[in-house]
Amino acid sequence: MMNNDISESFLRTRQQSLAACDRLEIEDYGLQAEAFTSPPKWHLAHTSWFFETFLLKPYLDGYETLNPVYEELFNSYYNGVGGQYARSRRGLLSRPTVAEVLTYRGQVDRAIIELLGDDSHAQRDTVLQRCRLGIEHEQQHQELFYTDLKYSLFVNPLLPAFAKFSTDVTVPAAEQQWRHYEGGLFEAGLPAGAADFAFDNESPAVRVYLESFSLSNRLVTNSEYQDFVDDGGYKNHEHWLADGWTLLQEEQWQRPLYWLDRDDGHWEFTLSGLRRRNPDAPVCHLSGYEADAYASWLDARLPTEFEWEYAARKQAFSPLVFDPEHLSPQPAAGDIPLLQLYDACWQWTGSSYRPYFGFNAGDGAIGEYNGKFMANQWVLKGGSCVSQSGHVRPTYRNFFYPRDRWQFSSLRLARDV
Repeated sequence: MMNNDISESFLRTRQQSLAACDRLEIEDYGLQAEAFTSPPKWHLAHTSWFFETFLLKPYLDGYETLNPVYEELFNSYYNGVGGQYARSRRGLLSRPTVAEVLTYRGQVDRAIIELLGDDSHAQRDTVLQRCRLGIEHEQQHQELFYTDLKYSLFVNPLLPAFAKFSTDVTVPAAEQQWRHYEGGLFEAGLPAGAADFAFDNESPAVRVYLESFSLSNRLVTNSEYQDFVDDGGYKNHEHWLADGWTLLQEEQWQRPLYWLDRDDGHWEFTLSGLRRRNPDAPVCHLSGYEADAYASWLDARLPTEFEWEYAARKQAFSPLVFDPEHLSPQPAAGDIPLLQLYDACWQWTGSSYRPYFGFNAGDGAIGEYNGKFMANQWVLKGGSCVSQSGHVRPTYRNFFYPRDRWQFSSLRLARDV
């Protein structure tokens, strides 16, 4: 990116984070229902901390932080930087106030623009690279803003809406069809430096041999998943992985997260509040264990991350355009081979989140961004209705623990040929 481009991208991204908060009440900024979520105020502060820690402190002469304690309060997991305030207690941070956090953001913004304006900086290339990473990092937190807030609003007995959207689509979902893909040798991932930007976990490119396989043309719908529930899917251990079955018993899961069944029908909690469940919309907020159990029930399976990427690359890439007025996944529609690749829900794969052969994490604290999480998690592919536009591509590797289901996650079925 040229200087003007990255400065504009920085300011645009920073403004998008603030715009997402326009519909919040002041009391919402501190909401944290569980340890795996973070309050909106913390997201605003942490993303500023990232720019301050990895750009301003090392590269802007004379920069002074607004408050030295912020280094610990808003450090998420970077051990190379120092200590971290406990994640489970972020909701207790009534101070700094929202106003003070916004002041902090303003100081960071002005300092970053000053730093980017120095074309003669001795570490110019590193500054630009880290700024781009910071922008991408903030866009990831913009997605987390919606997922975390949805969960925190859901635990309120009032089931309050974040905002009222008119986003219901009444068209029926596209008919399910199986798409066949011939096997062979396939190069997955990205060669280093092959893209304008990519995260380090997308590289280096690796050669993978795939057997022939088939993928469903769309995601599983609410009505199809309801059949699994009605058939005793949450009561029959035969389709569940052992860890998933144990978790189901412990948590007493009976249906997907945000599903509510009442005498007057099937309902679902959304960012627009409680709504009647759309049978043709994709089932959403599944854990990896639930997705795997449903696939097993149908004598199918989850695709591997390489099968998903191979199939996605077979059709023209259609960039996602994030729309803050459409924050719920919609029914599949269209006539392209694979629908809902990027715009509905993240799709669980059967692949463990591990490094590609030849991967090396970066040096120092910045190298903790992805590498140290490559254990005990599963890869998700695609994107969701709350993903930012630059965060969907065939090679993007999202990752969560298979027990997690507060993210906008679903499944696309796969079968051997």
